[in-house]
Amino acid sequence: MTEDLFTHVAKERLKNRGPLADRLRPLRIDDVVGQEHLIGKDQPLRQLIETDKLSSLILWGPPGTGKTTIARVVARVTQQDFHEMSAVSASVKDVRELVAAAETRLGEAEVGTILFLDEVHRFNKSQQDALLPSVESGLIVLIGATTENPYFEVNAPLLSRSTLFRLEPLDRDAIVKLLTKGTEEEGVKADSEALDLLVDRSAGDGRQALTSLEVASAIAVGRGERKITLKDVEASLGAKAIRYGRDDHYDIISAFIKSIRGSDTDSGLYWLARMLKAGEDPRFIARRLVILASEDIGMADPTSLLIADAAARAVEFVGLPEAQLNLAQAVVHLATAPKSNRVTLALTSAMQDVSSPGEGRVPPHLRDAHYSGASSIGHGEGYEYPHNDPRGWVEQKYRPEEVESNIYYKPSPHGFEEQVLERMTELKETRNEEVVPEERN
Repeated sequence: MTEDLFTHVAKERLKNRGPLADRLRPLRIDDVVGQEHLIGKDQPLRQLIETDKLSSLILWGPPGTGKTTIARVVARVTQQDFHEMSAVSASVKDVRELVAAAETRLGEAEVGTILFLDEVHRFNKSQQDALLPSVESGLIVLIGATTENPYFEVNAPLLSRSTLFRLEPLDRDAIVKLLTKGTEEEGVKADSEALDLLVDRSAGDGRQALTSLEVASAIAVGRGERKITLKDVEASLGAKAIRYGRDDHYDIISAFIKSIRGSDTDSGLYWLARMLKAGEDPRFIARRLVILASEDIGMADPTSLLIADAAARAVEFVGLPEAQLNLAQAVVHLATAPKSNRVTLALTSAMQDVSSPGEGRVPPHLRDAHYSGASSIGHGEGYEYPHNDPRGWVEQKYRPEEVESNIYYKPSPHGFEEQVLERMTELKETRNEEVVPEERN
């Protein structure tokens, strides 16, 4: 009894002295911050947890997004026996002992076993072989946590027997909630600039945000203050703050896009570095590059859209900091690519026609003729199939009469678009129509 008392006291003291991130771990699923797509109202993972009907699953996401937190919430609500292991330190012997205990527990008390395995991607083949049969049989429900892409790093048999849940980096609101709880726990306040810097530098990592806050709080308290300043946060991060408020967010992305549009490679890289250093969301940067590839380059270099899209995919697949290189490569390509906004102008012009009064009815020969009775009402009648013509194209009406003669797309003489211009000219000449190319700028 005395030993139990001492153990309890020790645990309480450890709880009070532990890292801030551990002290703030939620006890209920409603207290978990972020990941609303998984644990929000009526979401799948929440339902499995609340009904205590979990089957084996893999939690995949960046550090500090709540993988361990969710697992420990499960530990508090489940009626099953919950065990926690690290794939780094656990041995094959540890796994076998767990399996043996699970068999005994199920046989004697009809109680199942849940194993939370942190860093599941670090589990070697021998460890996996020892665990797999028990996961297959349902003797053990596995909750694996990993920061790595499980399709590449997790044993295929384990992955195939688990449901994959992807956790996203915490958004700004979620980080602010965590930091607010952190300041209350530490008994301090924080300047708005200090909080902004903590949020920006967290990169969606809740644990990192709270750790930095804890250090900044200690610095403030150490000088006899209960208010965290920007300098305290800078000291905790070991780096000077880069001004990047709401206005800067819009101004810098504007300068970034305009630099690339103006083919200034070095300026594009400078603004990219400025945003990355300030903690801008790389997905936001990638999205703007994808837009620019069509808006400002278009058919002058069709590969630019592929490059921008590849960079955006790399941001999701690789993540920071490595994906910085993918973004930089995209910036260099887009900045040095020939420019044309003719696709943008063409769509704008077409949109204007679509918005104008008039029905703009589909010509009868272009209407759907695949259903029974279509021919009886003239649908598809007179349509000429281009592939049946040796030229590979057929001159016929493809638009409503109201806009039949309007020209939307006028290719520039830049880059690949020059070839497009030549092709369109050939087609026009075949129709005895003249195309006058625009002069080079």
